[in-house]
Amino acid sequence: MMQSLRFISAEALASHPQVAQQSLGGVAHNLYPLLFKASYLLEQAEVIRVLLQHWPLEEFRLGALLGPSADHPGDLRDRACRACLEACVRGLADHTLWGGGRRRLRVADLTGIRDVQVQGCPCGRALGRWGRTKLLARTCCELQAEPRAARRPVEVLADIFVTGGNFDLVVRALGPEGPAPLRVRCLSFRADSLGPGQLLHVLRLAGPGELRRLEVVHNVRLHAGHVQQLLAQVGFPRLVSLTLPAKAFDAPPTSTPAPDGEDPLLTSIARELSRMTHLTELSVAFSTLTGKLQKLLGPLRTPLKVLDLGNCDLNHADMAFLANCTHAAHLEVLDLSGHCLVDLFPSTFFRLLGQAAPTLRALTLEECGLADRHVGALILALGPCRRLRELRFLGNPMSARALRRLFVALCELPRLQSVEFPVPRDCYPEGSAYPQDELAMSKFDQQKYSAIAEDLRAVLLRAGRDDIRVSTPLFGSFDPDIEETSNELGKLLLQAFKTALENFSRALKQME
Repeated sequence: MMQSLRFISAEALASHPQVAQQSLGGVAHNLYPLLFKASYLLEQAEVIRVLLQHWPLEEFRLGALLGPSADHPGDLRDRACRACLEACVRGLADHTLWGGGRRRLRVADLTGIRDVQVQGCPCGRALGRWGRTKLLARTCCELQAEPRAARRPVEVLADIFVTGGNFDLVVRALGPEGPAPLRVRCLSFRADSLGPGQLLHVLRLAGPGELRRLEVVHNVRLHAGHVQQLLAQVGFPRLVSLTLPAKAFDAPPTSTPAPDGEDPLLTSIARELSRMTHLTELSVAFSTLTGKLQKLLGPLRTPLKVLDLGNCDLNHADMAFLANCTHAAHLEVLDLSGHCLVDLFPSTFFRLLGQAAPTLRALTLEECGLADRHVGALILALGPCRRLRELRFLGNPMSARALRRLFVALCELPRLQSVEFPVPRDCYPEGSAYPQDELAMSKFDQQKYSAIAEDLRAVLLRAGRDDIRVSTPLFGSFDPDIEETSNELGKLLLQAFKTALENFSRALKQME
């Protein structure tokens, strides 16, 4: 990797923290970004903090500073280094306290970090999105009580992750009672383990008019009434991506079905979505949408590029709409997991992939009942998808022989980079049922699997396609947000289990 002499010099200076701090007064303002990246590369937290304290430019944009440049083509954005990121936020705080009349910084953009499974920084200690949110919120609250803080606020752009564990702190940071030296603007927002009321409250404070991405996941229990209220009362005019939790389109418990079979809540939700003229990504997995897809997606004004309909219990009418609608020709990422596509909807499935082929780059077909007899049809359906880069089809009952035949065909897809394939049926006891639960899924012949996987890789190698990564992540791909908050989610699940047992015991006593 070629580096400029300027970067090599910056790296040499950053490697001596005391000298770097003493020399800052003589460093040209346009060299601060270079010195920052060199310090981040070397994990010199002390230098990073002092650089931010004395930052002489009007903008500090973390993602841009860590990305490839002419001076240093390396990309450091997948280094969520705890020491460096803590130094950035503390340096911002120092800037508001000690910057004085020389303070020029107006915008600090802390977005652009990519959370990955293996950290590339020397310490190997990551600070995930939840941790970054807590750190920023705590710093904001501390500065709100600091009389020395600068009166002109620094606007901080951030990706926020809120759960019950940091909710109170985030609310105080976003809704200060007095002056706020750091004014947080949320560009993306993820919520987990919150009540519907908490979600509405914190989103109103987060500045929904600026929000680009909204993920409401897992343990946020929403029904269609909550979703309608969220979209209608809060409003997200610039939203690009929306993820809703499981069962988000279920009717409220107290509602009664309309006599004409209409669903006024779904109609209202669709109307609100149609007002989001920037919306191109929608994830509604594990929501029952049988016969409702046209009503939900039909009014949208912009074609969707990303669509997750996994386990939505779609029927023939839904698939026919999807195969013929405007969205089909623009889809780049599609998830249809949990539907027996080839058995139930062969012609519409073929048509859908044919329509999406010019743009489709990622396709997920997990637990779709794809067996050996379907491989020929699947190969034909995938044939036109020449731009496909990622294919996931875990949880399908295919034999090693069928997988081998499919892999031969996949070699013909020129842009394919990654394949997640199921444990072959041969590796499980005869008669194993599909779809499998987690316990059954994990009980397979490891030695036989390793031999089959090696044979499949050999198929790729002989075709000159060793560039395709293949894997079988049994329990799903790495999710940094779930990994970071697993302890909190575990406590929540235990509490839910305890509550369920108490309710069950109470019901038994009443029966007695």
